[in-house]
Amino acid sequence: SITKERTEVILQGTSSLDPNDPAAVWEEYDFKCKPGDLQRRPCFITPYHYRLDWLMWFAAFQTYEQNEWIIHLAGKLLAQEEEILSLMATNPFAGRDPP
Repeated sequence: SITKERTEVILQGTSSLDPNDPAAVWEEYDFKCKPGDLQRRPCFITPYHYRLDWLMWFAAFQTYEQNEWIIHLAGKLLAQEEEILSLMATNPFAGRDPP
């Protein structure tokens, strides 16, 4: 065991014009191997790691100021850049306007 608590960074987007609206629906970007859905089978690719998923685990222990790359990742997700979306397991905005 590494830690006693499971802390995660979760990236979400919304199509709502007002993201502060309590009725806004937020949709999660799923990673290929990062822990998330507890009902999903674990991803085992030993001895390799999906680098982005692994970095997300460490980012959860720090602030975004200590992991500025997360801001750049979020910006690329907002722009729906194909290179970045290829690193994700799902794109909740596929075939729709960007969040």
